[in-house]
Amino acid sequence: MNKIFCIGLAVVTLLTACSRTNPNDIERLKGTWKPVTAELGGKQLPATVLNSISLKLDSNRYEVIADGSPDRGDYSLDAATDPKGMTITGTEGPNKGKSFPCIYEIQGDTLRICYDLSGAKRPAEFKSAPQTKIFLVTYGRKRE
Repeated sequence: MNKIFCIGLAVVTLLTACSRTNPNDIERLKGTWKPVTAELGGKQLPATVLNSISLKLDSNRYEVIADGSPDRGDYSLDAATDPKGMTITGTEGPNKGKSFPCIYEIQGDTLRICYDLSGAKRPAEFKSAPQTKIFLVTYGRKRE
């Protein structure tokens, strides 16, 4: 009886984990992305700043290059939420040891991510309000 319970528990755990991560999204996110527009605390970032940033996503790893300085780490997806959730965890660079809850949406070669740079909680909508540390970015896929 214990073996059946353990097998059932393992199946439920596996099904729950699979339903929370969409493998299609992982594949669709892979690649290099350049910001097209970005707002931090409700203020648009200038084109000079946007041009200095690139984001590379590969499976569960990310790399951001900003002004030539790398920031690397892991990301995980939660496709069971609406909007879809993402968590960024820095492992190298200026965000080492920090975790940022996000939401994301991907449509073709356009990726929108809304980050809470305070690390407090996942944003509920794609909006960057004044007096917040909400960073809203629309990326376009960079073709090699």
